[in-house]
Amino acid sequence: MTDHDTEGGPGGPPGLPPPPPLGAAALPPGTYDGTVVLVTGGGTGLGKAVAAEFARLGADLVIASRREDRLRAARDELAALGGRVTAAVCDVRDAERVAEVFDAAQAAYGLPGVLVNNAAANFPVPAEDMSPGAWRAVVDITLTGTFLMTREFGRRHLAAGTPGSVIDIGASYAWTGGPGFAHSAAAKAGVKSLVETLAVEWGPYGIQVNGLVPGLMPHDDMTADIRGNLDPAGPLAARQPALRVGLPRELGWAATFLASPYARFITGHTLVADGANWQRRGLVGSPVVTVREQMGRAAFDGGATSPRTAQDGPPPSPRTPPGSRPT
Repeated sequence: MTDHDTEGGPGGPPGLPPPPPLGAAALPPGTYDGTVVLVTGGGTGLGKAVAAEFARLGADLVIASRREDRLRAARDELAALGGRVTAAVCDVRDAERVAEVFDAAQAAYGLPGVLVNNAAANFPVPAEDMSPGAWRAVVDITLTGTFLMTREFGRRHLAAGTPGSVIDIGASYAWTGGPGFAHSAAAKAGVKSLVETLAVEWGPYGIQVNGLVPGLMPHDDMTADIRGNLDPAGPLAARQPALRVGLPRELGWAATFLASPYARFITGHTLVADGANWQRRGLVGSPVVTVREQMGRAAFDGGATSPRTAQDGPPPSPRTPPGSRPT
């Protein structure tokens, strides 16, 4: 996608201005010199975009994901920005593997000073069709995985007596609920609670914990499930209060600020970067269309189940949907 795709149609109000060009930075050059940044789900999409902005500011990167092929490609792309990059295959649900990734990061560059929990799983499904395996897969990756990564980060900094910063990528339906995404919305609500809980527990030790919620930020790695939900909606920019969608680098800029020395007094906060889309309300409520109808599914007959079961393994999407209000 290009910056041109972010703008609404001609005429009418202008919407929010476009952001600075790719490669620009609000923070001083070298802000993250000597800092190790670990990004889960860093091989694709928004995770890779966040990692790139840390790299531009001098960070040494460790990117983790379940897909080795994507990690290799992302490592080469990020290394071209000038910093050191290590890739680690990791299932964030596996506490032993999580510890091994931290060991590898520490051996390569030193203890990560910033952790970005971006890894998640999601796909749209009516709650009545959701299998137990589908529920467990999404909640275990999104919530349990975030906790296991954060716990390992916290334990190592507490033992070393060093400060650190955690950023958990959330979703606005942690506040509102997410029809069609009951598993992910419940997990993201848990992630938001972790942010608020651990910020208080670990603040005395110098460890910040914040959340960061992306809005609609289309990118080439969006899954077919999520892209299929967006495409029928028509021009996306015209359906946002900002009259444009976000760009992945805008999430990266927000992340680099939250973890920077200039945001040390911000902790326990979840920042929403979505152009006010999740707060949008009409003067008169629109007609209710059930989730089943929106997804083109027949009436529930008592026997339908999600096509993804415990035997199928986790769903393929590595991210939450971009924004949690209808577009």
